[in-house]
Amino acid sequence: MQTDTPLISDQVRRFILEQRPVRGHWVHLERAWRELRAHANYPPPVNELLGQAVAAVVLLSATLKFRGTLTFQLQGSGAVNLLVAQCTHDFRLRAVARFDETALAGLNAAGAPATLFRELVGSDGRVTVTIEAEELSTRYQGVVPLSGDSLAQSLEAYFASSEQLPTRVVLAADPERAGGLLVQKLPGKDTDVDEAGADAWEQAQASLAQVTERELLNTPMEVVLAQAFAGLDRRVFRGSPVNFECRCSPDRVAGVLKALGAGEIRDVLREQGCVTVTCEFCQRPYRFDSIDIEALFTDTPEAGRPPAVH
Repeated sequence: MQTDTPLISDQVRRFILEQRPVRGHWVHLERAWRELRAHANYPPPVNELLGQAVAAVVLLSATLKFRGTLTFQLQGSGAVNLLVAQCTHDFRLRAVARFDETALAGLNAAGAPATLFRELVGSDGRVTVTIEAEELSTRYQGVVPLSGDSLAQSLEAYFASSEQLPTRVVLAADPERAGGLLVQKLPGKDTDVDEAGADAWEQAQASLAQVTERELLNTPMEVVLAQAFAGLDRRVFRGSPVNFECRCSPDRVAGVLKALGAGEIRDVLREQGCVTVTCEFCQRPYRFDSIDIEALFTDTPEAGRPPAVH
């Protein structure tokens, strides 16, 4: 598909169909996706699944009005046993995957995508979406079984269960880019709108089924939408930047150590000479020596000094 329209990356954008109860979101990541994996070396199948989850968590966050953090977590019984992607309301992103190297080595990478997906996640797993809203000090959690033959279909099942909104999703990722397209049918207000909306929705579903991963990763949003919604008026809104940002800090790590208790932490200190905690998202190590540990478990705020970060 040839076009002179530039491909804009590291953004999420919202669009609607004029006079139709259909809305959608599009995300395309390059720099943020590469920075997220700068300290990790995932095998290709895990890398692709993680990239799809990263695109999915941005799309999920874009559909909501909240201030806080949304966490998309996949737990499975296959080669990938845990995958966590987090996105804030202002699209600061981080993610990590855990996998079994032995099980991964036995995968048939040349098999059908649906078969590979099931080998990666297993036959018994679930998707958990957790929303922590700062302004309400509340926490919402939705859980659905891993369903269908792809992560996109599992995400569609989540929307059907939690939002009761017909939703179609396309996700893609490679070593350089990650992207996603989400379209939803909103409730109509009258019969005419319902009929027109149903027609637009049927067209959207049929067209999205024809969008290839290559197009999603390499073709500008405007071109994809023009093809998917040919003959329908579209309004595309200003994009929001998406950035990789790990929110680990010495204070957060110190809080984790405090929660473990002085006895356990001092045992580690005696055995190893220091306590080192490495962030699983960005691989940044935080080193606490004996002075740091004593200050950590001393009530007076003037005692001690910040731990070393390497």
